[in-house]
Amino acid sequence: MKVLSLHELGIDDRLRLTLESSFSHHGNLEAELAPFIQTLEAHAGDWMPEIVRGSRNRKYTRASVWKALVEQRDETSASVALYRAAPPAVELCLDLWLSPQPAELSVWLDIQPTSCFSEVERSRRFVDMVHEWATQYPVHQASAHSMADRELAGFPHFGREVEVSRRDGFDKVYEVCWLNIFGPKLVETVGRERVLSTPAHRVEELPNGSVLLVLRPTAADFASDEARVAQARAHVHLRPDLDFDTVLRILRERSAALASVEPRFHPDLTPRLSRLPDEVVISARQRKIAELNAFQPPEPEEWLPVALPPDVENPERYKRDLIDSHTAPALGGTWIPRQNPEESQVRVGQRVWLPFLRARRYMESRQSLLTHSLTQFFREAERHRS
Repeated sequence: MKVLSLHELGIDDRLRLTLESSFSHHGNLEAELAPFIQTLEAHAGDWMPEIVRGSRNRKYTRASVWKALVEQRDETSASVALYRAAPPAVELCLDLWLSPQPAELSVWLDIQPTSCFSEVERSRRFVDMVHEWATQYPVHQASAHSMADRELAGFPHFGREVEVSRRDGFDKVYEVCWLNIFGPKLVETVGRERVLSTPAHRVEELPNGSVLLVLRPTAADFASDEARVAQARAHVHLRPDLDFDTVLRILRERSAALASVEPRFHPDLTPRLSRLPDEVVISARQRKIAELNAFQPPEPEEWLPVALPPDVENPERYKRDLIDSHTAPALGGTWIPRQNPEESQVRVGQRVWLPFLRARRYMESRQSLLTHSLTQFFREAERHRS
């Protein structure tokens, strides 16, 4: 059963939810997680997971979830992952830490693309789902936001050393996301009255003393200027030590960095360049596209105006049948073998091309895969064949 990978949808952003909570563990994981699964089924709608991964992939049913938990369990932990086979892509991972007590539940949910949540009703159902989870399992902290924007914000360390981040955790409001649950400890640090009076779309106190805060009716418009103003106001309200204009300027810079850029790659290199944005983190992909749009490879230099004569004693060792019937005629050219492979030539039109020299340069470095592209070399020779 094939899982739809988040990477198969190209450069689309995704909504990421992270949630850390505790739960009462008495040995019956099925009973203890049943409310979580019921809430998921009630609110997910058309992004409901379809596949459960345990020791193998199975069609989603509650029974398959419980079976996967048994398969992925040891003395101190258990886990299960849920996916979809068709868009939107979903990856929902539940990690349970059973020892020492109290037991901990960690939720990691990615839904791609973020544009799925441009509708108010779908976003509201998502918030209601998280709200129910937070009432069923006391939440220490949670947030849902654009993954790309989270990367630009520096989640989860926010510029701190990793050791410091792990030690201090969310000891202050480093960022305000589209959806936030501030745990009881952080709420008391900031001030409960201040947190509950935050200017936002939805603010609710939860049973364990946490506070749910949702900035806007929809998740997908996080980068709009209206959303950035709302985000800055909420952040400065919770952190009076911050300057509103500075916070807003940084947020607007992040929006600019994430603004969609239409690919306009060099035509000879489009097949190669179009794959490169997927190799960088989501937050850097639009900048990468702009960089590749501006890239102009140097014109090939691996050619001669006049051919060097053949200097091999036995041209047959070059498998002339293969070369003459496939390689050179592809451009209407003639193969001229040389003892030094880098001097081997193909006559096309009024130029003599050096394909082995080009191939060596192509393999010299990662950058040379672009500056000495074999596809570009072929296309350039093709343009000179008449």
